[in-house]
Amino acid sequence: MNQPSKSTSRAPRGGNGRAGRVPYDLDAVLDIAVLAFNEFGYEATSMGVLAERLGTSKSAIYYHVTGKEDLLRRALERALGGLEGILSEPGALEGSPVERLRYVLRGAVLVLADDLPYVTLLLRLRGNTEVEREALERRRAFDHVIAGLVDEARVEGTLRADVDARTTVRLLFGMINSIVEWYKPGGALTPDQLAEDVITVAFEGVRVHDAAPVPTARV
Repeated sequence: MNQPSKSTSRAPRGGNGRAGRVPYDLDAVLDIAVLAFNEFGYEATSMGVLAERLGTSKSAIYYHVTGKEDLLRRALERALGGLEGILSEPGALEGSPVERLRYVLRGAVLVLADDLPYVTLLLRLRGNTEVEREALERRRAFDHVIAGLVDEARVEGTLRADVDARTTVRLLFGMINSIVEWYKPGGALTPDQLAEDVITVAFEGVRVHDAAPVPTARV
């Protein structure tokens, strides 16, 4: 009697090694993890929550990373690496202090717009873990470089010297960091236009300087 032939075809396998699952690469896992960290907070987000969001098993996530802390470290590296990378670009190293400052600030806006969830995660760190504390220290080092450019520009006479340099940096990045609360990628406002608008407001203000003075109302 003939034996039934064995089929050599197999059901497609997903990222967790089980049939019918959608495979995820590391970038996709990171994207979903960062969104969850921002929604629930890092400490409140379990690997079970991430597995549920991915529609897979926890073991599938461990295929890509060693754990939740590894996900956090990789996510923060993406945000910090983008910001730190600006400082080594020619525009940040050549030209007058104020030109370099404009270049770095513009680059920071573009990094924020391009990697909005990742930078949002960086800005919401509380420093409760070693990974978070290391990231915050790197962010402080980045801000220190910006403060140095502000000081150089003040000495050069291209930035006003009657405002404390540290206050200037805090105000500049207060404006830039607030973008994570309202900017919607993919809308009419492109990252390039957003960056230009921020630089214009930061260095030129919103007042039209050559406009005729507004007459004072008579009492």
